[in-house]
Amino acid sequence: MATPQSFRAAIIPEKGSRHKISTRSLPPLNPDEVAIRITATAINPVDWKIRDYGIFLKSYPAILGTDAAGEIVSVGDTVSDFAVGDRVFFQGIVGNYDASTFQEYCKMPAALVGKTPRSVSDEQAAGISLATVAAVTGLYDKSGRGLAIPPWEREGGSVVGNGKAIVVLGGSSSVGQYVIQLARLSGFERIVTSASLVHEGALKRLGAHVVLDRKMTTLGDYEAALNGVALDFVFDSISLPETQRLGVEILQRYKSDAGGAVVTVLGADEGARLLGASKEPAVEVRQVMGLGSLPTLRYLTEPLMKHLGGEGGWLATGQYRPNRPVVVEGGLEKLDEALDKNRAGVSGEKVVICP
Repeated sequence: MATPQSFRAAIIPEKGSRHKISTRSLPPLNPDEVAIRITATAINPVDWKIRDYGIFLKSYPAILGTDAAGEIVSVGDTVSDFAVGDRVFFQGIVGNYDASTFQEYCKMPAALVGKTPRSVSDEQAAGISLATVAAVTGLYDKSGRGLAIPPWEREGGSVVGNGKAIVVLGGSSSVGQYVIQLARLSGFERIVTSASLVHEGALKRLGAHVVLDRKMTTLGDYEAALNGVALDFVFDSISLPETQRLGVEILQRYKSDAGGAVVTVLGADEGARLLGASKEPAVEVRQVMGLGSLPTLRYLTEPLMKHLGGEGGWLATGQYRPNRPVVVEGGLEKLDEALDKNRAGVSGEKVVICP
């Protein structure tokens, strides 16, 4: 098995255009890289935003896609942890077209790749990496909450959440589901989330203690849900202006000690910033960028992939569950249809195509 000399890829010829199917090839592997045949790639909001608005791109034609699963077809000279035929999952690299996932083959640094356990399908595995990295960045990196000990650094889970509560706005989103699970693994005593109540049972199985109706909940309902447990911070996985402001209001009313942060995955809303600074306790709004290949984040993402993957990892042992995939049939030819489906809005599931 090897990377073919040419393969199909979905190309954006110019800014704002739709995808066209073309052929391309990969350069030789660097010593620390693996080549991967992509069997499933997930769709995230950032993908259609890049397609439609050209953010993050410096040149065209461009190849997008940053969330995938596949099979190793070759390994670099210094790679010892992977072999040809291994099933893997990974977060591609935005702007690096050889490491993008809307194509049949790509190459990646081996340290940023996880092994897919037998109990997880490629369609499930394809939706794990990007949203998990966003959640990990928001929880443990200093750009987000900056919790001191990620759960893989302590057997049985970290103690950083002992005696504390977290509020997760948008718990049924891809990021929200992973934040809930990481908060559970970090030992948070109280995990409160907002979502459509159709997802209540699923979110409680992931670790949420209370699921509040996102359409009907008042500010006072959060006090009852916290049940006297000290609120540590709010993770806003939706990050619209109204949810950011709600996060600020929750912290200002219920945080027991000084200061606090609302962690967002989109740009900080100026109204939320002003609200956070308008009264005590002061609340910051902090946007995180979950780009796992950044040198400043690899201290988190490299051990994360090792603990998620493999037959003894969190996925295989049921400690961490993938989002539920919904497959748009038709492969790369239906990529824009899948992007449009995600743009129209999904809840509790991950849109996936199989190139």
